[in-house]
Amino acid sequence: MAPRRLLLVGEGNFSFAAAVSETLDPSTSLTATCLQRPTDLAGDPAAGENLRRLRERGTRIHFGVDCTQLADAFEPHDREFDRICFNFPHCGRKAGVARNRELLAKFFRSCADVLAEEGEIHVALCRGQGGTPADNPTREWHNSWQVVAMAALGGFILSDVHPFSCEAVPGYKCTGYRGFLEASSCHPIKTINEKLISELGKAFPLKRLKCSFPLLPPGEASVLTSWNCDILSTVFWIHLLEDNSNSESLTGGTTEDMEDFLVSLSELSFPKEDAPEGIYAQAKTWLRPSLLVHVQAVIQAPDFLPGSLYILSGPVFQKCHILPFTMPAFHETLFILGFNKNLKDDRLQSLLSHLKGILDNLLTQTLLEGSKLSNSVEFVLQPNGKDYMINVKSHNFGPDCAKDLSIGSIITSIPSITHEELCFVFVSVNLDLLAMLVWGISDWRMLWTFDKRFLKNFVSEKIVPFKSYSLYPPRYVHDISFWLDEKKGFDELEFHTVARAVSQDTVISIQFLSRFQHPKTKQVSLCYRMTYQTCDKALTQQQVASMQSQFRKEIQRLHLTPR
Repeated sequence: MAPRRLLLVGEGNFSFAAAVSETLDPSTSLTATCLQRPTDLAGDPAAGENLRRLRERGTRIHFGVDCTQLADAFEPHDREFDRICFNFPHCGRKAGVARNRELLAKFFRSCADVLAEEGEIHVALCRGQGGTPADNPTREWHNSWQVVAMAALGGFILSDVHPFSCEAVPGYKCTGYRGFLEASSCHPIKTINEKLISELGKAFPLKRLKCSFPLLPPGEASVLTSWNCDILSTVFWIHLLEDNSNSESLTGGTTEDMEDFLVSLSELSFPKEDAPEGIYAQAKTWLRPSLLVHVQAVIQAPDFLPGSLYILSGPVFQKCHILPFTMPAFHETLFILGFNKNLKDDRLQSLLSHLKGILDNLLTQTLLEGSKLSNSVEFVLQPNGKDYMINVKSHNFGPDCAKDLSIGSIITSIPSITHEELCFVFVSVNLDLLAMLVWGISDWRMLWTFDKRFLKNFVSEKIVPFKSYSLYPPRYVHDISFWLDEKKGFDELEFHTVARAVSQDTVISIQFLSRFQHPKTKQVSLCYRMTYQTCDKALTQQQVASMQSQFRKEIQRLHLTPR
């Protein structure tokens, strides 16, 4: 059916509307809507250009339109749309399957109020979300968005399925979640990465690689131990199951509910259909803990050139204790330099010298007037006599942060990498921690916020100290005591990981208080103090009490018995 009146719902930057408007018959009336207000899109040049194109073609544009209340956006005489299109609906990055199903249900009900008698609704979903036999891969019903059932709540049936082709709509770009390192981002992590790369490019020829490697790398766990045998204890393991119908996450939802919250879980279960190609046969795989797991693929490539500095950037994941400057997910930049063995000392010292100068310069840009910075960056030689840690003395967080912070490492030897003529240097930098130090961002969670006020601090090129917009956030303290299982022991890292998951990263401190042994049974009990606080949203005493209660239940999975 050729629509006479076409309604586009949930437009982000209006790229889809702009592209579609060029293909429509002149007799077709196009109305494009988005949830955002005009001020929300003011800083997006792409949105501005798309809106200009739409207005030139006479397209009707509505801002602040809730897709679940479409009747409120149009007068009764201005409804009756022949076709309503909603591309890739989603409640937000951390929204789970249940919330997205609810969004679809309310959307379909809302469509019934504005759709013509013989009208159509077109909804584009990602692979597997629909929960129909046409989906490839096909998810378990409970892990899908159940689009047919949700449509039925509005009185609609599924009558056709087509693959969505971006190529058929030139210029369309989905505005869902994208990483901080994307080209259009003004995020401080991207800014600090670009500055670091740019400065090193003045001393070395650069070869920038696109990080197309999977987050779930194929291959055996032996890859992990080739460069750090201790990394196995900090890896997020992923179970691939044939039937994940009972795969409840630590927060009480299904696996798909938590697929955007991987960093807070100790172990996850994924259906094999959702796993990257090449690891289907494995019962267990892992989230990459470092980009170093990809170095073999880089240096063995046919076009690898000694003397050039290869750059790989992307997110990595590691389980860690809950501490102010440790994070379960961060962005890493890896510099790879290969050179002739005869030039080892010269090339290594040149790289270290340039790297130290660049980091020192970055770390002095936000110092207060009169402050002096001496030996801020130090390369600490490790016991093996070959590798270094990149340590920084923080001057932005006061005397409480007296301990050196490690923002990366310099590795000159990985046992599994051998070459008759070449030596290699691998420089790994934690971009999140470096950005915190440069801008004076005291809480790593701020880097992951979706609050638009955060990015407003980083519009200009000038680096100025970050000023938090959340003043005096309340802290809530709860103590927890539990009996240990003598046979199972106690894994404190897993204890912290479960706390991080249940609290959704609102626990900022876990402090050991005491150890008690029962005089008769000899059973051992431990007591910890947990402090809850958020940095970018409201947190109530009731919410904390609920999370603490849930935590008491979840630690039983670690063979701990709450007192």
